[in-house]
Amino acid sequence: MSDRPSATVSVVIPNYNYAKTLGACLQAVVDQSHRPAEIVVVDDGSSDTSVNIARSFPCTVVRTANRGVSAARNLGVEKTTGDVIFFLDSDIALRPDAIECAVRLLEADPGLGFVCGVYDSEPLFDDGVIERYKVLHGHFWRVRGAGPVHAAFFSLGALRRTVFEMVGPLDETLRATEDVEYGARMAPVSRLELSPAIVGRHDDDDRLSVLLRKQFHRSVPLVSLFAERGRGKPKLAETAYRPVAAAGVSLAVVCLPLAWWSIALGVVGAAGLGLFTVVERRLFGFARRRAGAGFVPVFYGLHALMTLTTAAAAGIGVCRWLVSREFRRLYAGASRRYAA
Repeated sequence: MSDRPSATVSVVIPNYNYAKTLGACLQAVVDQSHRPAEIVVVDDGSSDTSVNIARSFPCTVVRTANRGVSAARNLGVEKTTGDVIFFLDSDIALRPDAIECAVRLLEADPGLGFVCGVYDSEPLFDDGVIERYKVLHGHFWRVRGAGPVHAAFFSLGALRRTVFEMVGPLDETLRATEDVEYGARMAPVSRLELSPAIVGRHDDDDRLSVLLRKQFHRSVPLVSLFAERGRGKPKLAETAYRPVAAAGVSLAVVCLPLAWWSIALGVVGAAGLGLFTVVERRLFGFARRRAGAGFVPVFYGLHALMTLTTAAAAGIGVCRWLVSREFRRLYAGASRRYAA
């Protein structure tokens, strides 16, 4: 393990109005123990000072109209030549050994095509309780899911260029869930792994309305992908919000307000809340250890709300899947377009 990794690494950073974090992101890349051969920032039509910040670092800056993160990542790959493409979001600052760890994992296992990392349990910039909840939960569920996965988490992850060339570019028609779709396409070709050895501090959302809206819009289309057949599709166990917990909190919300009318409904609602609590007990214990007992009620309420939002989105997704052929084939297009 004393030998330095030999693979050349190209870092691709899509950016859209992240002037707040871009400097910290790029400084962490420059300070890596395994220095990348090239750094490409693809600015996706920012209106803030992002471009000026990027140009103050030793990197290539490519400016485009706002076409979405998938198009930005694809363009970034076109501008690079490294053996390994390290995708990194501009609101993440890597731990100093992150790229080295990723390359070592790839070099040690020829069958591994993509290795992605986890978020630190501390935010890049602490902007309050909403962000602390999201960062703690984001760290916990990724560490819980460490090992073989079916989703390519492009926020921080290393991909062999040869695998990218086999699988094809990211689907630019998708403005969300593009990482899950790409993982489903990649899984039949090469293995993917989520490793807690690769760590970055994330500046997450700090407004509840933004958090709920993103979770809802991301969860609805995933029903179509989970319903597809084939060994490449993601597993429910790999999701951030657990289906059994979602069922439990949904029962609680529907039945507990009707307890005055029916004792039986009250019992069902209480059982649902108990199920949610039991299923997520390790998560709540983790929150207590990291943030203190006083934060647990806040964490519990926010997690229940996010889980309920996921359940509502899944319900709408199921309805759309039943009535819309176009929705059922939402992800089939990418498989046809990028088939080898």
